[in-house]
Amino acid sequence: MKQVIYQQLAERKQLGKKSFTVLIDPDKVDSGSIDQLVSLSVDAKVDYFFVGGSLVISSHLDDCIRQLKAACDIPVILFPGSPSQVSKYADALLYLSLISGRNPELLIGQHVISAPFVKKSGLEIMPTGYMVIDGGAPTTVSYISNATPIPADKSEIAMCTAMAGEMLGMKLIYMDAGSGAKKPIPEQMIEKVARHIEAPLIIGGGIIDPEKAYRNCKAGADVIVVGNAIEKDPSLIKEMSAAIHSSSPVQQSN
Repeated sequence: MKQVIYQQLAERKQLGKKSFTVLIDPDKVDSGSIDQLVSLSVDAKVDYFFVGGSLVISSHLDDCIRQLKAACDIPVILFPGSPSQVSKYADALLYLSLISGRNPELLIGQHVISAPFVKKSGLEIMPTGYMVIDGGAPTTVSYISNATPIPADKSEIAMCTAMAGEMLGMKLIYMDAGSGAKKPIPEQMIEKVARHIEAPLIIGGGIIDPEKAYRNCKAGADVIVVGNAIEKDPSLIKEMSAAIHSSSPVQQSN
């Protein structure tokens, strides 16, 4: 099975290069806004697009991805909230297992249902340990997952959960405060987790300004994901990208 994007993520981590990902919810974009996002993202040297959401109710996931692929070379990675959010037009798929919760459906149940279709899709599959962190407010992901988030002040629990996920074979660890989080994940928690795992660490949820993105990178995040803030103000893409890439100890080459 191809592992092109995963290998790229792993190599970037080894080199200390930080990556910026723009999260696109198919329910919240149209053809015009996609064109704008692509233009801004190419200019800002965005590294990846994540496409998906906790609750995708529109039927144009394929169209959204095809438009992105036709307009630029930025890799498109699916960030699915359900087995139905799979598109053969993407480059890769985060195969999420909710390791922070105790809902068996999102730990393995939904994967059993989706496995034949996912394998047939031809996508690069990246096993991802998904951890929901309390962001100070109920979020769509916490409601849909029916799982209690890890408290933001329990860094040891997050650390042990991430370690367990990695030892179980997860190639990526994704810590998410969720869409609409009032508080982003604390840097202390990011630092604690980053020091105890070797897998690339993805951080998202509640990141609304470049300074926080920069601090997350310095704490040990390898990939920063921003969605809501960019939906409200697409011009943030340039500043976010500059802050994230400037946090690398080596010069970026994209």
